[in-house]
Amino acid sequence: MKTMKAMKPVLAMLGAAALCGVLSGCAPLLVGGAAVGGTMVATDRRSSGVQLEDETIELKASQRIRTAVGDRTHVNVTSYQRQVLLTGEVHREADKATVEATVQKIDGVKSVVNDLAVMWPTSTSERSRDLLLAGKVKATLVDASGLASGAFKIVVERGVVYLMGRVTEEEATRAIDLARAVPGAAKVVRLVEVISPEQLRNIKGR
Repeated sequence: MKTMKAMKPVLAMLGAAALCGVLSGCAPLLVGGAAVGGTMVATDRRSSGVQLEDETIELKASQRIRTAVGDRTHVNVTSYQRQVLLTGEVHREADKATVEATVQKIDGVKSVVNDLAVMWPTSTSERSRDLLLAGKVKATLVDASGLASGAFKIVVERGVVYLMGRVTEEEATRAIDLARAVPGAAKVVRLVEVISPEQLRNIKGR
């Protein structure tokens, strides 16, 4: 009994750390949707400077979207290599356009993929399913031999899986095929930056 009691704080810390790894860091800045990144500096193929820029873009976008449209929307902002993905739901087409225009004005943003849906925001249970699906896709990539799962950032919204990252064409094709086979994945959207094998060798050698 004493051993079990002593273990409880440790188990709680491990659980919290695991949850934090899923919900923060690479997760969208605005609450909702699901993202699992695997973007620790040791495995992320972006430079540390670009990682910081992406985090800054997400933070600025989060703040400016709230100012622009208030609480009328459920918007997730994910920046990778300064490409910004917008997912979630807005009530009006005008809000969708406003959110995109707001993000495009942020310094450092190279492009914006606006996949916001004009509909009523999803429920908590729906977002939980997205989070679970993101975890399943990530686990599938982790289990795949020879595939650098940490090179991908995974975002899920309403069952749609978005794959971001800096990967070779071979890695991208394999990851997409694996993600499509995960139960619950309605569609897989490819948003990766394709790099050559030589670029990959240079990244690994830095």
